[in-house]
Amino acid sequence: MRSQRIETDVVVVGGGLAGVSAAISAARLGQRVALIGNRPVLGGNSSSEVRVWVCGATAHGNQRWARETGIIGELYVENQYRNPEGNPIHWDDVVLDAVRAEENIALFLNTDVREVAAHGPEDDRVIDSVTGWTMGSEITTTFTAPIFLDCTGDGLVGHLAGARYRLGKEGKAEFGEEWAPDEPKQEFLGSTLLFYSKDLGRPVDFVAPDSTIDITTTPIPESRIIRSGDSGAAYWWVEWGGELDIVDDNERIRDELRGVILGIWDYIKNSGRFDADTLDLEWIGNIPGKREYRRFIGDYTLHQGDIVGQTSFEDGVAFGGWSIDLHPAGGMYATGAGAVQRFSNGVFEIPYRSLYSRNVSNLLMAGRLVSATHIAFGAARVMATCAAMGEAAGTAAALSVRRTTTPRGVYEQHLPELRQTLLRADATLIGVANEDPDDLARGASITASGFTRTIGTDAGDDGIPYRLKDDIGIVVPMTGELGGIALRAASDADTTLVVEAYVSDLPQNVIPVERVAAASVPLPAGEARWVDVPLAFTADRARNVIVVVRHDPAVTLFTTPELPPGVLTLVHRLDNDDQNVEISRDELIVQWPTKPLRGRSVLFRALRESAVLAPERAISGGNRPFDGPNMWASEPMVPGRDEWLRLDWDEPVSATEIRLVFDDDVDLELNTLHHHRSPDRIIPQLVRDYRVDVLGSEGWRAVADVQGNRRRHRRHELPADSGPITAARLVISATNGARQARVIAFRVQR
Repeated sequence: MRSQRIETDVVVVGGGLAGVSAAISAARLGQRVALIGNRPVLGGNSSSEVRVWVCGATAHGNQRWARETGIIGELYVENQYRNPEGNPIHWDDVVLDAVRAEENIALFLNTDVREVAAHGPEDDRVIDSVTGWTMGSEITTTFTAPIFLDCTGDGLVGHLAGARYRLGKEGKAEFGEEWAPDEPKQEFLGSTLLFYSKDLGRPVDFVAPDSTIDITTTPIPESRIIRSGDSGAAYWWVEWGGELDIVDDNERIRDELRGVILGIWDYIKNSGRFDADTLDLEWIGNIPGKREYRRFIGDYTLHQGDIVGQTSFEDGVAFGGWSIDLHPAGGMYATGAGAVQRFSNGVFEIPYRSLYSRNVSNLLMAGRLVSATHIAFGAARVMATCAAMGEAAGTAAALSVRRTTTPRGVYEQHLPELRQTLLRADATLIGVANEDPDDLARGASITASGFTRTIGTDAGDDGIPYRLKDDIGIVVPMTGELGGIALRAASDADTTLVVEAYVSDLPQNVIPVERVAAASVPLPAGEARWVDVPLAFTADRARNVIVVVRHDPAVTLFTTPELPPGVLTLVHRLDNDDQNVEISRDELIVQWPTKPLRGRSVLFRALRESAVLAPERAISGGNRPFDGPNMWASEPMVPGRDEWLRLDWDEPVSATEIRLVFDDDVDLELNTLHHHRSPDRIIPQLVRDYRVDVLGSEGWRAVADVQGNRRRHRRHELPADSGPITAARLVISATNGARQARVIAFRVQR
């Protein structure tokens, strides 16, 4: 047994996705980071020990263009390529490799922090050190740093330091929350164990252990959906402990959950109600996946109104999109729905003030420890959102060290720098424009080989027939005058095609709210033809228009898997694919899902050309869809012809690196365990082969030549001897499948 002392810049306690993202972000900004996890693998609830699938703002496809970028986005895309079968073992290594790639991170696994040294009065505590015990190595390690991050989920570090926190449910009056109870309650979202099964192809017996709980004596068979062959994600509702103390009663909760899983399996195998003779139980988790415990109090407490009303914060540093997802305190024994959900009509922001402690001056927190009410926490708690918060908190930690200030000092004195640093890293921000003084592209003129001027599908595509049984919404990005659209349609009888144009209420929302134009066009009976529909609407800025084609059972439209940039298809139909969940149906986002036709477009074309995909969009400052797609899209690529973007400066500039952000279709959900599958290991919209050149005093010089790219965000350092440059160009020779080359950001950093 020995002891050691580690002095570093930032200490991150917690090896889940919030802690991993915090550590990577701080390390990439040049700070020395100690990342401490008390398990043998990283990933927290997403690891192979627990196997919860990573969900986030996409909300299983309910939100639009909502997948996270930044660090968790990198992990998603890498997992899609390396782990197409959704094996949780391979996901462990995706996360571990990302941490090991950062030379500034010192990783301490199997190290349980249980001692915290802190000083100061109750209102102004300061953490001096944390001490952890590594059991297998018999090492006690004391970690010191100016800044600490508690990403432990349960919040033990902050608790021992004296940080203020909340437990359970607030009363309705405290924050004016409609879904809160009338009076505060010490109730939580419960914990869950998951299990996996497999088909051995031969009869397999199951002899129930003594610890098996007979579920036929409980409400479970009548109130929950049980099917043979389901495993993992389908049994998220095996949840319990909401009426207990999630931490104090952890062992009791685990035993109860395990007993019920064995009871479910006994019911499947031995009740005679299922075709399960050849199924075997392959794996049961032994570590409960916790949903909720301590929530620290920051300078701002996120509440239900912020989620539903989509509050815009001056200090927004991350976003979410998961529903307010509340589970009954009785968990699996409750007789009602396993969850009640209410969606915001688009993504919601998370403010930086919810990520640092109100009374511990050098403590940041992320993930499940966010400063939020129980109701708001129901939407912010999912792991990809936790990771987005982690990246923001880690970035703030790095700035705290760099500027010799506290996390609150970053808010008070360096907030623009924090948000611009996150945007430069392609982090999960919404509606933040590029105002980075170090991005030289902002002062350049930009030209291109061309751009997509007409929004729509390939006019030569005959498409797949789609009967117009529901209203269909076509999201059309535009600038200037819409003019109308042409639709490919057929009809069984003489009819009138009714078409309306709508705009949404908020820039990040994609739902039909305000009608701005309408037309009724005669459609005679007959074969498929192109029909022009005039729609008189002029936009004063780039924005999305939702063109709604009203249902008519006599009419057939046509669809194609070619999804033009900035285009989505909505269907006016209630959609709920989990019978264990009760969803509020009042919100437009639920009434207009994209899932029925996700990844497909109706055959159409806009009647007016638009500059919404012009080269200027690549330096416009938005890293994701917000009032339009915020990207440059070339003309359709043809073999042997390169597409290019070029920046020119009036005077020579000195730069150190070029950053590129390519389109990776943030509308596509990439679930780590592939609960929802995408057929493409590499996202087709990504640029595949490209070259970066700079123009100096000795002419053009290539600084990067990349073949086979499969990533969204690429950094290319300029050689030290590059000298001042007067131009830079990005030359693209191939994509991974999309017809156009698509570039979201072309940045040249000084």
